[in-house]
Amino acid sequence: MPEPDRIKKISLAGFVITFLGAVLFSTKAIIVKSAFAKTEVDALTLLTLRMVFSLPFYLLAAFLVSNKQGNVKLSAKQWLSIILLGLFGYYLSSLFDFVGLQYISAGLERLILFLYPTFVVFINIGLFKQRISPTQKLALLLTYAGIGLAYIGELRVDTHNPDFYWGSFLIFLCSITYAVYISGSGRIIPIVGGTKFTAYAMLASTAGIFIHFMVQGSYTELKTGAGLWGYGILLAILATVIPSFMISNGLKRIGSNNVAIISSIGPVSTIVQAHFILGEKIFITQVIGTILVIGGVLLIGWKSQTAEE
Repeated sequence: MPEPDRIKKISLAGFVITFLGAVLFSTKAIIVKSAFAKTEVDALTLLTLRMVFSLPFYLLAAFLVSNKQGNVKLSAKQWLSIILLGLFGYYLSSLFDFVGLQYISAGLERLILFLYPTFVVFINIGLFKQRISPTQKLALLLTYAGIGLAYIGELRVDTHNPDFYWGSFLIFLCSITYAVYISGSGRIIPIVGGTKFTAYAMLASTAGIFIHFMVQGSYTELKTGAGLWGYGILLAILATVIPSFMISNGLKRIGSNNVAIISSIGPVSTIVQAHFILGEKIFITQVIGTILVIGGVLLIGWKSQTAEE
């Protein structure tokens, strides 16, 4: 049976790499909310700065992998798949996310966004006929119960905000497009390689963002000072380049279902960071939810290691 179609075991390295990548990705909401609060930047400009500072790393990675000995050229179908997944995963998803964060809280954003592991599982079951293991089912139950509890105190439907429902809908779209990216990349990465896929997919998404900015962006905002550029650098290095390669490596090692479940640690990480960086309070429901999510994540790591032994 082809590698992508069977239930993958989880190596310790794959578990740790995915876990850390998810935690780094979770810093994005904190950085974005801080930038919106302390500057007058709009979502498209901030997203463009993120990719401006990310671009050199992906160009370098693409150059190194394309000149690597034994490099196999991609077929037209593989090129198309990578470009489309890049546009879904880091152009559309990021655009929906950044715009949505202007209208709703970081806590609610995390709650809606982390519906995506369920969408990944549904896509894998419905389109790719992939089985889900009992351990994965239990892990999903624990992590989603934890996420729900963690955000009971955060969920406030602000009916006085005319853009509240629009912002929520955009984050919902973000979770769907990101699920498409995770599921699709989990199929193609074992074939073309994680570094090659990430570099080319991110270059495709960067092209989409740059074209969008050239059509609708404001160039004057790019000259507003080093503070804004600092947020762009943080978003690029800490919340984009490093975790994108880590998640792609995790997809290659352990498969998209397991990556989606382990990545559920992201909302809990956001709560903790929001407390220490943004000064947000932590409630008892968040503590209980944290325990459940970490328990679910550790469960699949422990069970898979036991199975391998």
